[in-house]
Amino acid sequence: MSWIFLGALGLIGILWLGYALRNFDRRIVMRGLRWIVGGGAAAIAAAALVFRRIDIAMILGAVAASILLRGRLGQFSFDSIGSGPSNVSKVRSRYLAMELDHDTGELGGRVLDGQFAGWDLMDLGEAETRALINEIGHDAESVNLLESWLDTNRAGWREHFAEQDAGGGSERAGNGSARDPAAEAYAVLGLEPGASDEEIKAAHRELMKGVHPDRGGSEFLAAKINEARDFLLGR
Repeated sequence: MSWIFLGALGLIGILWLGYALRNFDRRIVMRGLRWIVGGGAAAIAAAALVFRRIDIAMILGAVAASILLRGRLGQFSFDSIGSGPSNVSKVRSRYLAMELDHDTGELGGRVLDGQFAGWDLMDLGEAETRALINEIGHDAESVNLLESWLDTNRAGWREHFAEQDAGGGSERAGNGSARDPAAEAYAVLGLEPGASDEEIKAAHRELMKGVHPDRGGSEFLAAKINEARDFLLGR
């Protein structure tokens, strides 16, 4: 009977706690729950060791490690539940859809209409970006969104485009004629010669995450990575 009473009391306590915390920030609640559950499992595992219940200690120790170190218990993730839709802003225009993750600062976008419909903006090379700018030039809202995305993910793009338009690209190509541009491009992306288009795009994505200027990256390296990707895909 005492176990039934304690169980009922615990259920009432959980319901009361859920009611009290329903207006709190979900991220804070889930972060606290992660440490409470993980810490409780670790404490029980330690107690099981004291009473020489090695089997229980090993199971609960693994559970505690998974929760405290990875934030997961099987398929259940404390982190994914903690980040609600309120942390992502979504904006749409005729041609573009943008999402801003306020937690990470990442700005993602994709094309909704036109010749590049369905494309992720990260997959656009210089030639495609120029073509998209020309295509949506009559829609001011779409142009503003695209320029915001370029300012965030392609720092220095205005200067680069202006330099290319002024003939800087041909001068650089002439100065580098003694080198093997394909081998250099593969080396920049960390790929072996003959890599597929999908491998090139995947390598470009991963490298750009590390050189993003907002994360202390280098605009020069970002430009080199973009140049290598555009050259190899253009072939």
